[in-house]
Amino acid sequence: MTLIKTRHNRRSFLKVSTAAGGGMILGFSWLASCTPKKEELLTMPDEWFDINAYIKIGENGVVTIMSPNPEIGQNVKTSMPMIVAEELDINWKHVVVEQADLNLIKYSRQLAGGSQSIRQGWQGLRMAGATARRMLMEAAAKQWQVPLGELTTADGIITHKASNQSIGYGEVASSAAGIEVPEEVELKDQKDFKIIGQPTKNVDGTKIATGQPLFGLDYKEDGMLTAMIIHAPAFGMKLKSYDASAVKSMPGIKDVITVQTEVEERQWSDTNAFTEIVAVVGNSTWEVMKAKKALNVEWEWDTPGENTDEHAQEFVKILESSAKEPARLDGNPKDAFKNAAQVVERFFSAPLLAHNTLEPMNFFAHVTSDKALLVGPIQTPEYLSKSAASVLGLDEKQITIQMTRMGGGFGRRLYGHFGIEAAVISQKIGAPIKLVYTREDDMTQGTYRPSYLVKYRAALDEDNNLIGIHIKGTGSHGSPIFANRFPAGTVDNYLAENLNFQTNISAGAWRAPRSNFMAGAEQAFLDEVAETAGKDPIDFRLELFDRAINNPVGERNDYDPERYAGVLKLVREKSGWGKDIPGVYRGVSAYFCHNSYVAQVLDMEMVSGKPVVKKVWCAVDCGIVVNPEGARNQIEGGIIDGIGHAMYSSLTIKNGAPEQHNFDRYRLIRHREAPVEIETFFVNNGIDPTGLGEPSLPPISGALANALYKATGKRLYRQPFTQQDIVLG
Repeated sequence: MTLIKTRHNRRSFLKVSTAAGGGMILGFSWLASCTPKKEELLTMPDEWFDINAYIKIGENGVVTIMSPNPEIGQNVKTSMPMIVAEELDINWKHVVVEQADLNLIKYSRQLAGGSQSIRQGWQGLRMAGATARRMLMEAAAKQWQVPLGELTTADGIITHKASNQSIGYGEVASSAAGIEVPEEVELKDQKDFKIIGQPTKNVDGTKIATGQPLFGLDYKEDGMLTAMIIHAPAFGMKLKSYDASAVKSMPGIKDVITVQTEVEERQWSDTNAFTEIVAVVGNSTWEVMKAKKALNVEWEWDTPGENTDEHAQEFVKILESSAKEPARLDGNPKDAFKNAAQVVERFFSAPLLAHNTLEPMNFFAHVTSDKALLVGPIQTPEYLSKSAASVLGLDEKQITIQMTRMGGGFGRRLYGHFGIEAAVISQKIGAPIKLVYTREDDMTQGTYRPSYLVKYRAALDEDNNLIGIHIKGTGSHGSPIFANRFPAGTVDNYLAENLNFQTNISAGAWRAPRSNFMAGAEQAFLDEVAETAGKDPIDFRLELFDRAINNPVGERNDYDPERYAGVLKLVREKSGWGKDIPGVYRGVSAYFCHNSYVAQVLDMEMVSGKPVVKKVWCAVDCGIVVNPEGARNQIEGGIIDGIGHAMYSSLTIKNGAPEQHNFDRYRLIRHREAPVEIETFFVNNGIDPTGLGEPSLPPISGALANALYKATGKRLYRQPFTQQDIVLG
């Protein structure tokens, strides 16, 4: 067993008390002292990385574990309580999981994002369960007057073998509430895990399958009105006027109002291009939607409209310049390229992407003079609370935020402007309202994945050895380059440059920010360099990893080359790489992000001249896998998502206006286009868990591009691949 300090103080253990009718309530911060190092945060706010918990043990032995983090489909509502239950040594069948409201006294930093919940919560979650178990055992030892060390637990039962006595947790829970929190507790050995590592069904699975009301769109209250918004049709436009006289007389319509949602004390999550909107409020969604379409609104230009093709041209001009300060410089790249026998130079680009969550944006709000109730699907409830307080003129203590399950997040619901809009509409109308976006409202509002352009150069000597790498990138909201990631550290002469470009088209985090583009570009480029050098693509990468292992360049490499090489070797073995399979074209890719390592081999066939992805082999090193069933779901979802967006998806802007408003023009992957089979292999190394929700998405576009090259003989440098001069369906 491992001893761990409980760090019991005011912040760690907030309340230990007796539940009504007997039982035990234990409140504590799951991550009181588990703060990540600054370099681990990358561009993400550290507030994403802290979770709290609240355990209740009833007199009947049933354990309720509150889940403070928002659930966006990443399965934390199941996997995080599993960790607590493991150390508590309770039967999982006796555990009830409940979604907690935002509560900045009981909890802190209740956010979802960055694939960090399990990684950052691992020790704190285990401590939580182990501390409660220890207190229950102490209560039993005191009741029986026996040494604590002679007690054992299993499935919520405490046993004293010498006296043949046993008692359930519920029977001593009330007494345990009075026990002083221990200074340190013992954690289980991994070999003794009974819950962690076992495939476990989603705690909400049955409710989802039977249509029970879990999502924001399901939420209803008596007397609730429906609201819908109209924002400017183009970025750079503002409201001029509107005529609501005819609309107000339409059936079911209560009012038409203008709404200002600019937040005075802005949070990082307050990303919204349209802060002045028109809102239509009425009895039902259908009535409001009809009125919205009939409303005559005039807009005028505030700033000139933009075109994404002009952005692309500007990106190229930007990359002709050099950064004032390189993001990283090793050796002398200038001389390496000057003296190279061969130079490989390529540009890679990707367009704006919408998030397109299955559940459109929505939020319930009931605002009165002295309080506000906000209910809905949000990844950043704490920041929504701060912004709502600023806009409504209330104290944060007067605001209650309840989190519903989300029908997709992917970073879209990090930005809570739709919650602010609902709150302001309710305050102005003086009634409870449910704000509902149409798909068109969401797709034209912004907060897109930025568009990117990156230039890769590789220098080879006469013996086809890689002697230099130069990477230069820009994007519609900053450069996508991670300067200290692979292949940094593997070559003597290395230069990475970040160049900036700004636009009024709002953008934000999209599943695996920046990595979602960089992985594919990097891995496709490395394949081309390997071919130029006359080397097998996997062998070429492994040579680079050997250099990073045995004689690394620089001291800021942010990856473990042995683990990186490990997943590549594993996927090579499992896929049978190197075998010539008639009619099958293979692509490989490997990438590190969110503290995890993923390698993939994609098998493709050409059917009637069109590519069909037959199978994806995926090796993952994310440390201990808490719930294999949920983990495989995340891996498979990321792979399908990555293939779909790399192949088909693009959002374009003309004169400031988005050209794709719905799925009739915005192409998503279809069921028949998903891989026929995905096989996942997890590295069993016993290392503490790392990220999992995002790491499988970035590399798959590289494996896809490399397989398409094998199948067609053409390299693809611009996403989506179907828009290039090659017939792909």
